[in-house]
Amino acid sequence: MKEKKKKKKKLSKLTIVCAIFDVLVLVFLFVVYGPFDKFKNWWITTALATGNHKYFANVLYSKSDIQNTLQRNKILESDQNTKVEDIIFDNSKKDTYESIYEEQILKRDAGNDVYKVVEIDEKDYNGFLVVVYDPSRISLVTSSKINYGGQGLVDMAKEHEAIVAINASGFARRNGALIPTGTVIKNGKIASVGGRNYHGGGLIGFTKNNVLMLTTDSASSAIKHGMNDAMTFGPFLIVNGESAKVKGNGGWGVANRTAIAQRKDGIVLFLVIDGRGANGSDGISIADMITLLEKYGAYNAANLDGGGSSTLVVEGELINNPRGYSYTGDRFLPNAWIVK
Repeated sequence: MKEKKKKKKKLSKLTIVCAIFDVLVLVFLFVVYGPFDKFKNWWITTALATGNHKYFANVLYSKSDIQNTLQRNKILESDQNTKVEDIIFDNSKKDTYESIYEEQILKRDAGNDVYKVVEIDEKDYNGFLVVVYDPSRISLVTSSKINYGGQGLVDMAKEHEAIVAINASGFARRNGALIPTGTVIKNGKIASVGGRNYHGGGLIGFTKNNVLMLTTDSASSAIKHGMNDAMTFGPFLIVNGESAKVKGNGGWGVANRTAIAQRKDGIVLFLVIDGRGANGSDGISIADMITLLEKYGAYNAANLDGGGSSTLVVEGELINNPRGYSYTGDRFLPNAWIVK
């Protein structure tokens, strides 16, 4: 009798475990393949926005599912190039402000007329916005070890005596070297031509007159129109005050992100948002990043390399929390935008 009772108990426990497992499988299948697209949209677009983990999208979904999802979630960029004449440099101080966002930008820290760090702390994401008051102090620098795997941003910033630095180009690895995505322009000359740009946008850089220029023109044409330092990436988020149209989540999912922008008064903004759970931040979508930059008065803005590359260094210190899928901390990069 005792042995029969033990067997019944074992069977009942096994039955419960199997039932729980079946329920979990059903819940998983409902979430992944059910009538609601939220998880599918998030999973596919986030996977495809990564550099090395695009295959995650194919783990759960077919090619047709992926193609249909991308049609529902995409960004429609402006077809304009930057109108450089629209930027009127005016950093005059104010005593009253139209919004808290304007105050955060225009009210300078005591004794610091070069830059200001604004902490971003929203419900689902956090990071930092650096306000640069004098864009003539901004330049694009290349890692001295780009042919040997690049450098972390902290080391690159120290080497170039930068006060502030953010990551810039996307890149591929080739024979130990980091190859920046697309074309890089330095001091008004083409410095390198790398792999194809799959991120929309185009050339992102500054003219000799310190205007942030976003253009889909060729490098030679951009240089002819005054481009001095530039790199290739995208998408373009805001051009001449016109924000990109976003369908769904924009096709980029939610992740760590970096953006560069300029207000109509000439002030430049460096935005870095943490993701993948770093400091409790899930990351930011393209749509939310556009909205955030709009609040701070961005007139031209572009997305830079994101994911584990999203890094911000201020006064020689790493102040955000870069995080990839398999590592945490300062990633080796090919180049950076710096303030000296």
